[in-house]
Amino acid sequence: MRVRFTKMQGAGNDFVVLDERRGPLGLSAAQYRFLADRHFGVGADQILSVRPSPAAGLDFEYVIHNADGGEVEHCGNGARCFVRYVHDKGLTTHNPVRVKVHHGAISLALNPDGRVTVDMGPPIFDLAQVPFAPAGLASRPSGGWVAWPLPLAGGEEAPVAVLSMGNPHAVLRVADVDAAPVGTWGPQIEGHACFPRRVNAGFLQVLDRSHVRLRVYERGAGETLACGTGACAAVVAGIRQGWLDARVDVQTRGGVLTIEWAGNPDAPVFMTGPATTVFEGEIDLPDLS
Repeated sequence: MRVRFTKMQGAGNDFVVLDERRGPLGLSAAQYRFLADRHFGVGADQILSVRPSPAAGLDFEYVIHNADGGEVEHCGNGARCFVRYVHDKGLTTHNPVRVKVHHGAISLALNPDGRVTVDMGPPIFDLAQVPFAPAGLASRPSGGWVAWPLPLAGGEEAPVAVLSMGNPHAVLRVADVDAAPVGTWGPQIEGHACFPRRVNAGFLQVLDRSHVRLRVYERGAGETLACGTGACAAVVAGIRQGWLDARVDVQTRGGVLTIEWAGNPDAPVFMTGPATTVFEGEIDLPDLS
C-alpha cells in the first residue's frame, strides 16, 4: 500500500499526519509501528489521522495512534499540528476548528503570531475516569490537593498527582528535571498496576509561579521532547497544589508551551504553542498484520 503523509512537529513532539477524509486506510497496529519507526519508516511519536466530520457542529474527527501502534485518547501537541494541517491544506476556513476526539470535542484556533491555541476541555479528577485504582494506597495532603505515593522498585516512592486531560497523567514534582530519574522511574510509573490503561509520567520542576520545566515519559512512546496534555496536566496539578498561578510557561526540551487554567474544576484548560510542517512524502507500507 502506497500512502501519502505529512511530517509535522510541535515543540519537538513529532507526528505523521494521514488524510483519511475519504475513508479509513485500515492500517494495522504493525503498520502504525512501521510508520513511526525512525529507521525503517518515517519516524514519529504519534500518527494523526484526519477524518470527516461525524456530526453536525464538528469540522473533522481526529484519531491518534502511538508509536507502539495503540490508539490513544488525546494529544495536545498533535492537536495543534492538526489545525495547522487542515488550514494549510485548504480543508477548512473555519477558525476556530471543532474536532471530535475520543472523549468528546475540542476547539482549535490559529493565532495571528502563528501559534495555535487549543481548548483542551476541563481536567478530569474522578479517579475511576482517569482511570486510577489506588489498590490500598493512602493519599497524602499536598497543598490544597493530594498526592499518591506509588511504590517503585528498590523500596522507593513516587508521590504523584493524578488526573486526566482526556488521557491519564501522573505528575511528580522534582528539584531538577535534568537530574530526574525519567529513564528509570518513567517506565515504572507508566506501567504501574494502579493504572489499568497505563499512564503518562510527568516530571515537573517549578522555577517560579509562572515558569516551570517539564519532562514527560509518554505511554507507548517513551520520553518525548514535549507533551501537550502532559504540560496541561502538570500546570493543573501545580495550581491545585498551590505552587503556580493561572498562566504558566512550560519549558520542555522541544520548546515553550503556554498553559492557562482558571482553577475551577469545570473550567477548560487552554494550551498555546507552535505547530510546523517538516516535509511531505509517500511511503510503501508492507502488508503487516
